[in-house]
Amino acid sequence: MKLSVYLETSIPSFYHETRIEPEFVAIRNWTRLWWDNSKKGFICYTSEAVFNELESGEYPKKEEKIELIRDIPILEINDEIEEIVEVYISNYLMPKDDLGDALHLAIASFHKMDYLLTWNCKHLANANKKKHIRRINERLRIHTPDVITPLEITED
Repeated sequence: MKLSVYLETSIPSFYHETRIEPEFVAIRNWTRLWWDNSKKGFICYTSEAVFNELESGEYPKKEEKIELIRDIPILEINDEIEEIVEVYISNYLMPKDDLGDALHLAIASFHKMDYLLTWNCKHLANANKKKHIRRINERLRIHTPDVITPLEITED
């Protein structure tokens, strides 16, 4: 049985990363390795929130990033998810000024994704946040996805 993966914005963004500093090249390479070799082992989903983030602003390879996820099934954003976002923010799980991270976590949690795949290690894939995320989701009686980077589920 394939596990489910919610792809947040950093995944298509880093797949088409253009910066040449070594850390960005490494993240791009790990993202492509997962996408090209390991993605087929999962059922992938995304959301309109990801498309909205990718469509805003001007940056290199914008269209390629959007096109990469064009055929990925989209998870619904509903009122319950909006309420979960508010709980995350009011409990200082996610910053008030960055609704994207709270929204991605709420979507993945509400829809019972096995994984939330991200390169956002400040607010999402952060060992210091995992216990807090689990505690808040337990209080809300909702599922907690494993929040991980492609590096953690890439086939050898």
